[in-house]
Amino acid sequence: MLPDSRNTTTVCLRVLYADTDRMGVVYYGNYLRFFEVGRSAYMRARGSSYDELERNGTFLPVVESHVDYKRSAGYDEELEISTWLGELGRAQVRFAHSICRGAEVLASGYTRHAVTNAAGKPGRLPEKLAQALLGPACETHEDILAT
Repeated sequence: MLPDSRNTTTVCLRVLYADTDRMGVVYYGNYLRFFEVGRSAYMRARGSSYDELERNGTFLPVVESHVDYKRSAGYDEELEISTWLGELGRAQVRFAHSICRGAEVLASGYTRHAVTNAAGKPGRLPEKLAQALLGPACETHEDILAT
């Protein structure tokens, strides 16, 4: 179940040939990469980016991930990746994700991120970033369909 749409960012992605295995279906590990696409769009929709965070000395390495695979996706299919904030702590963030083909949920899961500095030392989430992550999106949809 998705939360209020104001707090969800959805991005469309077309499956590339390189995303698939020999059987023509999306390789299971690529779903985590699709989660990253959604996470990046979520942050950009709230006026931030990983590049900006890292230039300011804040890093969000993945420390835990989970994917529930329900159906497979294939080459050239258009998928919708929805991302929302699952949990926000002082030193960690959990993003929740859902990957759909139309109304059919193909995969769902989450990624948990620690807050560190460039040396990997644990830190606190900057207040400005926490407020941005909690807020509604500035834009609601972004397409990165490959041609």
